[in-house]
Amino acid sequence: MAELEQLSRKELLAVVVAQAELIEQQANRIAELTAQVEELARWLGQNSGNSSLPPSSDRFAKPKRQRRKASGRKPGKQPGAPGAGLALVADPDEVIEHEPGACGGCGAGLDGAEAAGMIVRQVRDVPLVGVRVVEHRLHKRACGCGAVTTATAPFGVDGPVSYGPNLRAVAVYLVVFQHVPVERAALLIADLTGAQVSTGWVSAQIARAADALVDVEALIKTLLTLAAVIGIDETSVNVAGNKQWLHVARTERLTAYHLPESRGRVAVNEFGVLPGYSGTVVRDALAVYDAYPAACALCGAHLIRELTAVAEQQPTAQWPVQARSALADLAALATAANEQGLPAIPPDQAAEPLRLLRYAVLVGLSEHPRAAGRKQSKARNLLERLRDRQADILRFTTDSDVPFTNNGSERDLRPVKTQLKISGRHRAATGARAWLRVRGYISTVRKHGEDVLTAIHDAITGNPWHPPTPVPT
Repeated sequence: MAELEQLSRKELLAVVVAQAELIEQQANRIAELTAQVEELARWLGQNSGNSSLPPSSDRFAKPKRQRRKASGRKPGKQPGAPGAGLALVADPDEVIEHEPGACGGCGAGLDGAEAAGMIVRQVRDVPLVGVRVVEHRLHKRACGCGAVTTATAPFGVDGPVSYGPNLRAVAVYLVVFQHVPVERAALLIADLTGAQVSTGWVSAQIARAADALVDVEALIKTLLTLAAVIGIDETSVNVAGNKQWLHVARTERLTAYHLPESRGRVAVNEFGVLPGYSGTVVRDALAVYDAYPAACALCGAHLIRELTAVAEQQPTAQWPVQARSALADLAALATAANEQGLPAIPPDQAAEPLRLLRYAVLVGLSEHPRAAGRKQSKARNLLERLRDRQADILRFTTDSDVPFTNNGSERDLRPVKTQLKISGRHRAATGARAWLRVRGYISTVRKHGEDVLTAIHDAITGNPWHPPTPVPT
């Protein structure tokens, strides 16, 4: 202080200016560090309830979920509820008669004793599987002209010794649908059937099935372009140590996959579903999809997770809680309208939650003004999306054919993530694309209620199942 008293007025002003500049620099640095801390806290706090992360990625602790209210009933089957046991069949495959050897009372023999009824007990079991060898003898016949003609071998009988289409279908089913690693699939087949197949043979069956499904995959994509409402999504996958992007397009009856090296417009064009599509696409807010002419329906589940994240980061803020509740109420109204066969939510029912949603967005915008520059906070970006894309967000309220969420697309992507967790990454893009083509085929088969093993068998034998095409009206 004594040194300051000796300074002139001009020198004191210089000190004040220097201190003001230092304080401003420190304030800016504090603001930067605060933003970094908030971003790290947001990142560490992400889970399946407030982001797009799957439940399996929840770290340290599972997100708290609302406990179900106690019903007052004891656990287990309730009195008067119908049973769910196995029922007797009228025509069993085999009947084995059992006669008592002696009287349980006096011990006398029962030969010629009068019949007094019987008790029927049935056992359901599967036969032990074994390889059944079928020999095909391709006879030759010599014609009088001197030519020798050999009988044509059936489809698939293309070597001195080979495995048949049933075993091939089982191998494809185990690896592609049940996510059994190739090595374990070969062991399982050997243990169950006695067929000593190699891992190379198992992998070859997937490639063979995929080759037979090129036209079916093209048909599925064509049918997707004709659907009124489709869902699309994408996720990153690891193929041969490199990051690639898996795209899915789907309906409740169709599934198609595409595996490019990017998630941009080139990849979407290669997929071939969105270019020229004129229906409604249920999706997330990825900007690349905005370049296509289709009507957009933004996924409500994504919005609710984002609002949940903001509510957790800002416990005193009311607008994210109100917006989330309003969206949930609208989703429940949409479900009820769909169950009643209504084309949309009745306007008088939708009015109040719509008012609450819009008011919450206005309050949030006032509490989160735009920052200088292009980069904005997560909350501000969410609020601007809720404000500027109301038609896309609320499309499910005016069209009952449009779902509130894009969960169907996430469900169709989940098996690929499951495959990676169980079997590890694909070693080559060619094998990954073959696996995905077969997976899309199986998914579509199941959505139509058809038998999967039969459909795989038919594909392997050159006569794959095809989804029905709509009849022109």
